[in-house]
Amino acid sequence: MNPLLSRGLLIPFDKIRTEHVVPAVRQALEDARQELEAVISLEGERTYGNTIQALDDLGERLERVISPVAHLVSVLNTPELREAYDTVLPEFSAFYARLPLNPELWQAVKTYAETPEAQALSGVRRRHLEKLVREFIRAGADLSPEDKARVEAISIELSQLQTQFANNTLDATNAFELVVTDPGELAGLPASARAQARASAEAKGMEGWRFTLQIPSYQPFMQYADNRRLREVMYDAYANRASGGDTDNRPLITRILELRREMAGLLGYGDYADLHLEDSMVGSGARALAFEKDLTERTRPFWSQEVEDLTRFARTAGLESMEPWDVAYYAEKLRRDRYDLDEEELRPYFQLDGVLAGLWEITGRLFGVSVTERAIPEIWHPEVRFYEVRDEAGTYLGGFYADWFPRETKRGGAWMNGLLTGGPRENEWEPHVGLMVGNFTPPQPDGTPSLLTHREVETVFHEFGHLLHHLLSRVEVAARAGTRVPSDWVELPSQIMENWTWEREPLDLFARHYKSGEPIPEELYQKMLAARRFMGANAQMRQLSFGTVDLDLHIRYDPARDGEVIPYAQEIMSRFTIRPEFARNGFLASFTHIFAGGYAAGYYSYLWSEVLDADAFTRFQREGIFNRETGQAYVDAILSRGDSADSGDLFREFMGRDPDPTALLRRNLGVEV
Repeated sequence: MNPLLSRGLLIPFDKIRTEHVVPAVRQALEDARQELEAVISLEGERTYGNTIQALDDLGERLERVISPVAHLVSVLNTPELREAYDTVLPEFSAFYARLPLNPELWQAVKTYAETPEAQALSGVRRRHLEKLVREFIRAGADLSPEDKARVEAISIELSQLQTQFANNTLDATNAFELVVTDPGELAGLPASARAQARASAEAKGMEGWRFTLQIPSYQPFMQYADNRRLREVMYDAYANRASGGDTDNRPLITRILELRREMAGLLGYGDYADLHLEDSMVGSGARALAFEKDLTERTRPFWSQEVEDLTRFARTAGLESMEPWDVAYYAEKLRRDRYDLDEEELRPYFQLDGVLAGLWEITGRLFGVSVTERAIPEIWHPEVRFYEVRDEAGTYLGGFYADWFPRETKRGGAWMNGLLTGGPRENEWEPHVGLMVGNFTPPQPDGTPSLLTHREVETVFHEFGHLLHHLLSRVEVAARAGTRVPSDWVELPSQIMENWTWEREPLDLFARHYKSGEPIPEELYQKMLAARRFMGANAQMRQLSFGTVDLDLHIRYDPARDGEVIPYAQEIMSRFTIRPEFARNGFLASFTHIFAGGYAAGYYSYLWSEVLDADAFTRFQREGIFNRETGQAYVDAILSRGDSADSGDLFREFMGRDPDPTALLRRNLGVEV
């Protein structure tokens, strides 16, 4: 049997081969077409089960086949797998694009919506039906046949372009390497970065030290390397990925934006942001832009002071003119000077296995669930691990795969995906299955285990927050369950988890020196706390620059009026940089979040969700960061509820009021209000 067509709880990743992809997806599409025809041609009275539930079920079965393939393209990318995926992607995209454009299916949904049963629906089923009807309309169900055909064609082309954008970015990232053979050029780099670079060179049969654009290699180099010329080389390579040659994404950006504008116009929206954000918490592109503008104005005075302080410090160190490849380097030196803190001092306390054990303990105390590793054969790479999650009664809630370390066949960044969404099945709840992926500092050949930076620790907690949202979901409608929520709500469960990496009590559960087992010394912890807001305005302005350029491109940009997209975007981002020329790079060509990652016109949601998470965490601070009752209230109001109710209502259920942005300003910038 084709492993992609397996119906077991665990996906047999170990058996999936490239040759399975095309036949499996085509078989799943044919099955879905037959199920769809059965829904459309139904004789007799329409019910929720034979119409809405049947439509949801066929979609879930189809996703079960395509999701593992899309995942493998992200973590085990090969030319052969790409070719197979690219073969079926247009067919898969066409099927989904045609669903809301099918007049017979649309009539079936409308017919059911008018039945007495539908009128009597309540709770999540009623919400789902109402949102489904709106989604059909928003996707073009009432358009003319000609416009429907155009919407379908746009959807297919966009899916192909977005996949190509991601592949180009991966290829461009992997195409670069900096090999250093003179040990003198490694001055300033910590031992961990040198060891990692040496291991990378040995793996390639090279002498010396090999540095790449993978974040665990790139970031320490920019932060610590004394060699300014080589920092410039690394920066230029990273900032201009996919900006030329065979991996040039610039033409793709122009076409993607053009297609999104056309799609929005066909569907009756003034711009793509309004189309994408209508069902979000923010509600419209104009409100999202207003949020970005307001937060930028609040942040700018603090950012200007940080820039002035950093520039003055660099000047006293002998630097006449700050350049982009100097910022991280001198910021690290200023941190040491101001707080006597070297981030590398913390790394020995953050062994990955210890961090995970502490995270599982925190999860148990707060939410009453246990996490246990289990060895299984159904993995896509030997480094992959699998974990089971159970509640206090021992009931199996679900499981998740974890893939922690970088590979050349794996895209950068960190993410979580849901693979299977469970639900009520014959007096029990079918378990959920998900995954979390990172590109963290790997173990070293000399036996040194994986030792993380504090930022990497935050990322582990962040992605596990997404997993909890998925695994603890108790929403009977899969389409409204888990992380299938508005984009500016989905980051709350992930970002709030990062707060536990800053508190002494939870840190003592996992921040132990990998050799001695001792906790972080109080003096070092106080330095860490004191430095928490260091360059906080700079980090916030960086996020604001990404969110603002994203919204501007999807609301205001007009190529006929504004010219080439790269210079246009550079001008916007220059308002958020130390000097305008800091923005004159090809960053946009590798901005996968908005051109390949589902955050188009939605990048603002990271800071929007930071407002929510900073505010929501104040309840834990007030009632106890391990308060089980507070944790259960959070599960009941947020983690278990998915999109079963309006996001604002869920927040008010947990906090008793609307969000207050002052908690974020206090946490990131030290503003007292």
